[in-house]
Amino acid sequence: MRRFLHPFEDGDMAGVEFGDPVKPYGALWLHATGFNAMTYQSILAPLGFRARVAALDLRGHGRTTLTADPRKLKSWRRYRDDVIDWMDRHAPGGAVLGGHSMGGCVALMVAGKRPDLVKGLVLIDPVILHPRFYFWAHVFPPMNWFVRGGSHMARQARKRRSRFDSPAAARASYDGRGAFRSWREPFLDDYLLDGLDRVDDNPPDSEEQTWELLCKPRWEAATFAAQRNTPWGALGKVRRRKIPITLVRAEHGSVMSEAVAAKATRKVPAMVMKLKRGSSHFLPMEAPYEVRDLLSSYISRLVEGFSAAEEGPVQRTL
Repeated sequence: MRRFLHPFEDGDMAGVEFGDPVKPYGALWLHATGFNAMTYQSILAPLGFRARVAALDLRGHGRTTLTADPRKLKSWRRYRDDVIDWMDRHAPGGAVLGGHSMGGCVALMVAGKRPDLVKGLVLIDPVILHPRFYFWAHVFPPMNWFVRGGSHMARQARKRRSRFDSPAAARASYDGRGAFRSWREPFLDDYLLDGLDRVDDNPPDSEEQTWELLCKPRWEAATFAAQRNTPWGALGKVRRRKIPITLVRAEHGSVMSEAVAAKATRKVPAMVMKLKRGSSHFLPMEAPYEVRDLLSSYISRLVEGFSAAEEGPVQRTL
């Protein structure tokens, strides 16, 4: 694993990568709201044996230091444009884009604005709501005020505990609880590695320490509430440009309703829509093989040029 920083005018975008650094990027992964690139390293690292893959810490998340003012976040277009900036610089020939939850929607929006940068899409329970929601979010501004203040996920994020005495204390507060109950090893430890940072001025060996979430609760809440997005227009561009796309929904608690899933399939008939039985919205942490195998297949066919019969095995480590 290698870490990297990409400079912007207002800070640096951080990320991790795997594989031969001489090769062009084969795939780029985008994380869910509140998480970071390292959370998914156990999925991505084995792909580095056959291709160069990267994952980004989006604005306001992980080790990225870009300006993140919750008052100015109205949609995920800021995330989309940050990813395009990075790809224009480091993957101008395009790559397979994958993403979980918000990251899946952002990947789709990248394809909608810059289809030339996207060879294929692997979307894991992406946040795609009904078109009527986005219509009213754009034409009736008071609705945006209501969503920003009243969204259940936004309210929960604002109340999230953000400071801990140690990484061990943070782990103890999450392990086996709430959304983390179904996570396999080593996802929680990988999340905390780039999800926390020490913020006190005490000596390094002091028993009195303060560790803080790098994704601030107010920014996480603003992200959940910033829904003036355009995924349906992006789906139309994917259909017209014939970009291969696979979408995997969770069986329980999916952010995509049955009606939305059916409508998306009608809009893009070539889309492969899957339902992972027994999974929740945290499908990558519960079924990492499912995600890794899809990414591997897309890299094989769309980047390396192999046919389905020629695809090599995926090396598994968990």
